[in-house]
Amino acid sequence: MLVKEYRICMPLTTEEYRVGQLYTISKHSHQESDKGEGVEVVKNEPHEDPVHGAGQFTEKRVHLSSKLPSWARAVTPRIFYITEKAWNYYPYTITGEACSFLPKFSIYIETKYEDNCGDSEDIFRSDKILGDHEVSFLDIAFDEIPERYYRSLEVRGAGGRRGPAPCTTWVSRPRRPRQDPRYFSSAKTGRGPLREGWRQHTKPIMCSYKLVSVKFEVWGLQSRVEQFVHKVIRDILLIGHRQAFAWLDEWCGMTMEEVRRYERETQEATNELVGLVAPAI
Repeated sequence: MLVKEYRICMPLTTEEYRVGQLYTISKHSHQESDKGEGVEVVKNEPHEDPVHGAGQFTEKRVHLSSKLPSWARAVTPRIFYITEKAWNYYPYTITGEACSFLPKFSIYIETKYEDNCGDSEDIFRSDKILGDHEVSFLDIAFDEIPERYYRSLEVRGAGGRRGPAPCTTWVSRPRRPRQDPRYFSSAKTGRGPLREGWRQHTKPIMCSYKLVSVKFEVWGLQSRVEQFVHKVIRDILLIGHRQAFAWLDEWCGMTMEEVRRYERETQEATNELVGLVAPAI
């Protein structure tokens, strides 16, 4: 098992990000989905935990056959998906991912959100973790992201924050993507663009602390797969937090009731886009 901790700062408060996170996940999932592939929401319902209190439980199927590298496609079925279960007790969340086809593969993510610049030491009580783990600070403005993520969305037709746009086209923009915090400036809040050293002087500021455990217990492939999955997770965390900031003017001012409504509407549209539930493997 390979364990790493990621710390991602944002020019937001934790209360703001509570709304922004829900909005971003819903919008991003819809944009990344296509017929037969993408994120299918199976459950999204209130959940009560005796320790953490009231929260939200979600179960999703992430269909991603075409997104696997060639060496992985060679050993997986044509219809392939990962089951994700998440318990959101914000500002604390737990996410688990598994695949029925690969019973020895799993991802476990524990997340805590705090209003600071990522300087909370031992936030996950390392005595619970077997051995040392790497801590990586991810910079949403200046860390490198693979070129395939440098794209902006052009929308044809009417769209709005109450639901996804009816027709979308991806267009490559490798130099100045709209979702690049180095260029984005919020009209509503005046935040951005982000400059070198922004984490040391920006207010407000918050940090997402994510402890990620990846396990793939197959001899000969374990190290390669676990390292690959962590690289993918790192890229996803960067692009997701970038989008949350770049879309700030879209969700800023929304109430929890409004963002939950947007979430429901977008999930329905995304499920239609992905198509029928894939058969069990």
